[in-house]
Amino acid sequence: NKSYVVQEEVAALQQNLRAAMFYLSNQIREAGCNPTRTDVNRPGIVTAAVDEINFTSDITGATGRPDGKTDDSYENVTYSLYTVDGIQKLGVKSTGTATNQPVIENVDALNFVYLNNAIPPVPTTVLANIRSVEVTIVVRASQRDPDYNDDNVYQNRQGDVVLAAQNDHFRRRMLSMLIACRNLGL
Repeated sequence: NKSYVVQEEVAALQQNLRAAMFYLSNQIREAGCNPTRTDVNRPGIVTAAVDEINFTSDITGATGRPDGKTDDSYENVTYSLYTVDGIQKLGVKSTGTATNQPVIENVDALNFVYLNNAIPPVPTTVLANIRSVEVTIVVRASQRDPDYNDDNVYQNRQGDVVLAAQNDHFRRRMLSMLIACRNLGL
C-alpha cells in the first residue's frame, strides 16, 4: 500500500511539473511577438533575472487581433516564485499590474539562464542578445516520506546548483527545458 501511495504522489508530481513547463514554455516562446511592427515599446524580454522573467508581446487586442500595443491580458507576462500560507508556488502575472496566479505548488527552485545566438549558445545578461531561455524547475511532494531522504543536489544544464541538498524526507523532481524565443532578434 505504501509503495502504491508513493507511486501515485510521484506520478502526480511529474504530471503537474510537465503541465507547468508546457504552459510556461508556450508563453516564453512568444516573447517579442510584434506582427504589426508598430509598438514603440519593442516587445521582448523586459526583466531577465535568475529567478524571474518578464516579457511582452503583441498577440491580441480589442478585435482579437494584434493591435500594436502590449497592454492587453497575457501580453505583459511575469513568471516568478511567491509564497502563500507557507507554500511556495510558481506564479504568473498576466499584466504589469496583475497579482500572481498559481501555476504549480511546492516549487523549491525556479532558475532561468538566458542564452545568445552563438553556436553553441552562451549565457548572456544583455537583454537585446537573448535568443533562448533555459528554464529549470524543482518541485517537491506535498507529504513527507519518513523512509526516504533526499540528499540530491539539483543543477541546471549549465552545471549551476539551483537547489542544494536538502537532506529531508521530501521526494523531488526536476525538469529543465531550453526554449527558443521565435520572435527575438527579428
